[in-house]
Amino acid sequence: MASIRRQKSGRWRVQVRRKGRALSETFVRYEDAKIWAVEAEREIDRGESPRKSRISKLTTFGDLIDLHIADMKEVGKAPGRSKDATLKMLKRVLGKRKIVELDRDRFIDFGKTRAGEGAGPVTLSIDIGIIKLVLQHAAAVHGMRVSVEAVDLARYALKRLGLVGKGTERDRRPTDGELAKLIAYFDDNPRQGIPMSRIVKFAIATAMRQEEIFRVSWDDLNTRTKMLTIRDRKDPRQKKGNDQRIPLLSVSGFDGLALVEEQRALRNNQDARIFPFNHRSAGAAFTRACRKLEIDDLHFHDLRHEGTSRLFEAGFAIQQVALVTGHRDWKMLRRYTHLKPEGLHAIAATLAA
Repeated sequence: MASIRRQKSGRWRVQVRRKGRALSETFVRYEDAKIWAVEAEREIDRGESPRKSRISKLTTFGDLIDLHIADMKEVGKAPGRSKDATLKMLKRVLGKRKIVELDRDRFIDFGKTRAGEGAGPVTLSIDIGIIKLVLQHAAAVHGMRVSVEAVDLARYALKRLGLVGKGTERDRRPTDGELAKLIAYFDDNPRQGIPMSRIVKFAIATAMRQEEIFRVSWDDLNTRTKMLTIRDRKDPRQKKGNDQRIPLLSVSGFDGLALVEEQRALRNNQDARIFPFNHRSAGAAFTRACRKLEIDDLHFHDLRHEGTSRLFEAGFAIQQVALVTGHRDWKMLRRYTHLKPEGLHAIAATLAA
């Protein structure tokens, strides 16, 4: 039998001892304490783990989203920008739904609605994945009885309907002519405040991501060893603290270290970054240039593809290329590698020499 005692603070302390289990909670109202004690004993009798009082009060999917975010922040892993945006959308669309209403049909309807609004198979797959993540978190961390199976069934149904799927691998690489046009365009544009031609060359020379280029600082550079440290490099498992040192090579047609030294002449001592500009502004400038030059379907991120492919074409092995790009295995690296058949001539010549 549970014991309920009033504390000096006026709150009610509940202690439950049953079948070798002992737990306690504190409540403002006596009635709440009594209800929780009865339910906790029933759960123990059923072989279940009693839920904490604050968890038992969570009734909507929005509550579960808030719980997930709070727990992740508590351990220093707050959702990033992309995940945060998806969570906000899910809370707006499904947040008021009762947890007991989250069944297979509800998730299928959600998927059909999102697809009707223009969400593609990859985007919808991410949405469904985060819904499952929130439910799994509630079940695994807090012992809540939620149906994860309903999400799996809905995903299967949406996949059969062609609404959920994997993205097609992008194999767009700029041609030599397109690169020459872009570099000439930026060089001939005196009103361009960002040294875009140098940045384009540097992106290919290092195979770095757009945000990484505009985040590295002079303190991250070691000119003696020709090495550059990229802080908190993107990784699906852990980004924070994932620092990587990469070599500044000159095998891609552009010399990474020489480009940095060119930038040094324009160094602004008030900013510690090598390229002290907004990465979004640079991306917008690149997009405008492609539009002006009628270069179709070329994105700034394709320069990373190009740089990665040129490393292979220079004769480097998978493990060596990964030391530059930061990929952990071949399967991940292959998505960014699209070799030109004619490039094998150069590799054969190098091997023969």
